Parts: sequence; C-alpha cells; structure tokens
Amino acid sequence: MTTTTDLLPPLRLGPLTIDTPVVLAPMAGVTNRAFRKLCREHGAGLYVAEMVTSRALVERTPESLRIIAHDPDETPRSVQVYGVDPATVGAAVRIIAAEDRADHVDLNFGCPVPKVTRRGGGAALPWKRDLFTSIVSAAVAAAAPHGVPVTVKMRMGIDDEHLTYLEAGRIAQDAGVAAVALHARTAAQHYSGTADWTAIARLKEHLDVPVLGNGDLWSAEDALAMVAQTGCDGVVVGRGCQGRPWLFADLAAAFHGSPQRVRPGLREVAATIRRHAELMIADLGPERGMRELRKHMAWYLKGYVVGGEHRRALAMVSTLDELDALLAGLDLDQPYPGEPAEGHRGRGGGPKRPVLPEGWLASQTLDADFRRALDEAELSVSGG
Repeated sequence: MTTTTDLLPPLRLGPLTIDTPVVLAPMAGVTNRAFRKLCREHGAGLYVAEMVTSRALVERTPESLRIIAHDPDETPRSVQVYGVDPATVGAAVRIIAAEDRADHVDLNFGCPVPKVTRRGGGAALPWKRDLFTSIVSAAVAAAAPHGVPVTVKMRMGIDDEHLTYLEAGRIAQDAGVAAVALHARTAAQHYSGTADWTAIARLKEHLDVPVLGNGDLWSAEDALAMVAQTGCDGVVVGRGCQGRPWLFADLAAAFHGSPQRVRPGLREVAATIRRHAELMIADLGPERGMRELRKHMAWYLKGYVVGGEHRRALAMVSTLDELDALLAGLDLDQPYPGEPAEGHRGRGGGPKRPVLPEGWLASQTLDADFRRALDEAELSVSGG
C-alpha cells in the first residue's frame, strides 16, 4: 500500500476549509459555471467565478446575476468583485453575503488593462492607500455579519519603482481579510516575462494571514516548486489550466504527496472538449455556449498533431453535431505529446507602460478630482 503525505495543511478562510489549497483564478470569459464544473470533475480546490463589477451587481443587471450564479452542488461558492468606490463595493458584497449568493468573496486589485488603470482602477488602485483601505474595509464590514470571508488578489505594484504589495498586504490584513493572493508581476509586466516568486516569499514573511502565490504555474511541479521556494499557503492557477481542466487532478495529487499525473491522449482530450460543450450549452444556451467554446480549442489541442484546416474549423464550430463530426475526424489514437503540450498558454505578450491618470503617482492619497474620475473605471473587464 502506498502512503502519501500532504504537502500543505488545508487552507482556512474564515469558516471555510479548502482541503486542497488550490484556487482557480477568475478569468473573464473562461471561469463561467460550465468551466468551473468541468474543473471540479477533475480535482479539488476553490473555484472562483468570473469577476463581476460592483456597480453592475448593485444595479442587478441580468449578466451580473448570471456571473455569480452557481450550480446547486457547487461548494464553496466563490465570486470576485471589482470596484473603485467603497460604498458601491460594500453594497455589492452585502448583496452577495446577505442574500446567500456565495460563501467567499475575493476583491480584484490586479487588473492591468489600460482602460481600467488609466482611471486609477485595478492594479493601479493600491497606490492610493486611503482608497484601498476604504474599499477593503467596506467589503469586510459588509460580509462579516454573514460569516462570509473576504480575500484580496493583487499585483506587486504599478512598476518596479512603484511597488505596493507589502503595504497593501498589511492594510488588507489589518482590515480583516482572510487571505491575500499575490500575482508576482507588476502592472507594467502584464503577462510577460517571469513572475518574481521572491515577492511571494517576502509577503509571506510580512503577514500572518495565509498568502497565496500566483504566476507561472503551468504544472503541478511548478506549484510544488513555488511552495518550496516561497513558503506560501496555497496557489492560484490561471492560464495554466486553460485547455487543461485535468491540471486540478495533477495539483490535488501533488499536494497530497502522490506522483500520479494525468497525461491524456487525444481521445481523452476530445471527450473533455465534448463534455465542455455540453456544459456550456446547458449554462449559456446552444448559440452562445458554442461560440464561447471556440476560444478553448487552441488550448485543448496544444501539442497534438492536428492540421491547420481542422484547427480553423474547430475554432469556428457552431453546433454540437458539427463538433462531433470534427472530433471524429481527428487522429484520436495519438498519445500524450509530452513537452509540446506543456508550458505557456493563453495571453502573454510583452511589457507595457502602465496607462495612469495624469499626476496619479504624485501622491499616495486621493484628491477630489481623482475620486470623480474613478467612477468611470468600473468597467466589465477582468484580469490580474
């Protein structure tokens, strides 16, 4: 009989216990209810819904309510909220907590998208210490009476000269968050270069609450290395699981001390694509579900021998019957291709100079003009 030893203890977030300390990062257009269910079918962890803007939730737009909807068997239920106004964020979190719409709320301070940072939102926001403090405090105060833990996800800062993560981590801890997750890149890096895991280690040394590491986790071995190098209490997986929901099976095995890994041949990949399609249709309807599935095709097929014409057809698939015919036309006896199927996936690109409001870096406190401009930053975008 093989004996395994857990690498890390369970992750505790207030009243919640996550036996496998792995978190699915919220990704716009990816971590919808269908994809979360697919991931749950492969492994264990905390699966966070797509980010919802606080303003849209307070206004109860149909799309915002769809984003925070969960399957009856989905537990714990987790959502991520984005906002730049403390009162609006507090009201949104109150809706989620008081109406029992989720068991956990994460706050997004990691988005590097220019249309958000140019208004002072996302990864730019922690630079304004008073605003960051007010937003986190409002969210914690709104969730606390209902026993819903609040966490924060952030980046290292705006750029190498304007790092905020240590101070922001302390502020969040003092405000009562249950954990802090760090994507170990700056806003200027976007998704380029290499994540600086030493920053995760420094944050872990700096805080008493659990610290979760994020950035360049493409395999279970990467997660094990991050824990060993940083001492973090868990990991947050984003792009690494795109087209590989079975990564959560690998992570669960790794964190419980098992060398077992999923290495699917193309037949198993095709079956996963088919299952994903079924779940997308059930969640979003036939037309939107198949349209949303298209972006996943290149991720699923990475490393497998599939002709260019066949790849293009799958990337334009519009019906389940069409999908079945295209999958049947693949060389399904292909084994797992190894290294070609591993590594980077999803968006990357190069570093970009952060787009900020004029004068944003002159002070770490917020003036009235900036406060008015921030109202325009609450857009339906995601990232981090």
